[in-house]
Amino acid sequence: QVQLVESGGGSVQPGGSLRLSCAVRRATGSNYSMGWFRQVPGKGREGVATIDWASTVLYADSVKGRFTASQDNAKNTLYLQMNSLKPEDTAMYYCAAAEYRSGLRLLSPTYWGRGTQVTVSS
Repeated sequence: QVQLVESGGGSVQPGGSLRLSCAVRRATGSNYSMGWFRQVPGKGREGVATIDWASTVLYADSVKGRFTASQDNAKNTLYLQMNSLKPEDTAMYYCAAAEYRSGLRLLSPTYWGRGTQVTVSS
């Protein structure tokens, strides 16, 4: 079992920055791939970045060069640094964990946080 709690969302103007955090509670010794996903009303959930147990990160083309995903294993925390934010980045952002990933997908079973809202507007 894995429990995930996101924080750090909010409202920001275009061009601004936010850092999302995800506190991870999991069984000691377990290795999981982690990911950040986002969703807007009426659309499916989109993979933003996934990171495996070796900290190899994959990014969606839409965020490459602007977003940075990282993890601090000592703090059991996953981060998403978001720079140069655009209005189209507005979404609910979710943290997720699974034993395996495939590109920007985490393979079932997947554990999800409740999400944190990011709004980019002037």
